[in-house]
Amino acid sequence: MDTSESTTDNESAPEGDKPEGARAKARGWRRWAMDTRPLRRPAYRRLWSSTIVTSIGSQLTAVAVPKQIYDITGSSAWVGYASLAGLLPLVLFALWGGAIADSMDRRRLLLITNSGLAVTSVLFWVQAATGLGSVVVLMTLLALQQAFFGLNAPARSASIARLVPADELPAANALGSTVMQTGLVAGPLLAGALIPAIGLSELYLIDALALCVTVWAVFRLPALPPLTTAANSRTGVQAIAEGFRYISMHKVLLLSFLADIIAMVLGMPRALFPQLAAQTYASYGQGLALGLLFAAIPVGAVLGGLMSGTFSRARRHGLMVIAAVIAWGAAITGLGLTTNLWVAVAFLAAAGVADMVSMVFRGAILLSAATDEMRGRMQGVFTVVVAGGPRLADVLHGTVGSALGARTAVAGGGLLVIAAALGLALVTPALREYRI
Repeated sequence: MDTSESTTDNESAPEGDKPEGARAKARGWRRWAMDTRPLRRPAYRRLWSSTIVTSIGSQLTAVAVPKQIYDITGSSAWVGYASLAGLLPLVLFALWGGAIADSMDRRRLLLITNSGLAVTSVLFWVQAATGLGSVVVLMTLLALQQAFFGLNAPARSASIARLVPADELPAANALGSTVMQTGLVAGPLLAGALIPAIGLSELYLIDALALCVTVWAVFRLPALPPLTTAANSRTGVQAIAEGFRYISMHKVLLLSFLADIIAMVLGMPRALFPQLAAQTYASYGQGLALGLLFAAIPVGAVLGGLMSGTFSRARRHGLMVIAAVIAWGAAITGLGLTTNLWVAVAFLAAAGVADMVSMVFRGAILLSAATDEMRGRMQGVFTVVVAGGPRLADVLHGTVGSALGARTAVAGGGLLVIAAALGLALVTPALREYRI
């Protein structure tokens, strides 16, 4: 590695030549600030830089699709149906994509799938620009987009372990997750500002151009072929089944997935945000309350990423996951108990910080505990869990909230998260004892 790319003029000075006060100040700041060591590695830096563009571009499409469907149908139910239409291909192709990522050059797979995503965005633009007005076409394109994403995500995540050393995996995950969470905040805000100015169809075109940046960044990555060939010749159902058997034989991997399921299924209250805004926080203005509730978790996650120097160098990855899930449950419980909107936002922001910590260390466990020939399949399962958990939570919380009230459902879910996480830690020591 060219050291000129990884140091600043100040950092290049020998440590002993710096004043003692400056050294102490730097150490104190670095304990809190985001760990940027992975960005010194050109290959990872290219991949991460492309994510800055696409994380915002993808959110433009994520806003445009439901907006266009609602404009055509006038029905929120159709917006919900569209979400389900994208879930099945995401699940199927994420599992299959993980098997493919273990059997071929991951750089090549990323080139193919990112190009497919770009073409899909262009097709979104064409149907919108021509005024086609077909929900069937929109839902078909959405299913195609989610299929390409399912194929892409495992290869992208699994590649990180080949681009940075093991001790920098938490920092790399924190960098990537922070960018993605920033996109969740900035993308919808930008979409809301652009639709009146340039129109809805152009949002799709901007996303397509952003994906072209990603294709170029991936093209400049080194080749990432399988490290072994004998075990990676299959990409069908048998290969996927091998991945699940691998999880069952490696308890720490299974428990890391279970920890996320506990947090998301029992404790993700987003389906109740409209009810909370209309009932508990109506005095603040329903629109303001709803916007703040939805924005608070990603804002907290971004703040957690910016302060990731406080935890990204930790060695006890399993214990960090358990602590983060318990903290998530405590914050969600607090949300259910408060009637003050600003306190609720603070609790959700704290939950976002906890979610960032959990994402960082669950991702690091998957990349460090799994062998390279299995990383693609592990990331495929990870994609399914991350995408499916909140959707199951929407059904569970929506049902309980309608029957018992939103605040009871939220607080009860948070308490269940705490109880389940503590039980997981006590009954199965494999996760809490895992460290690099």
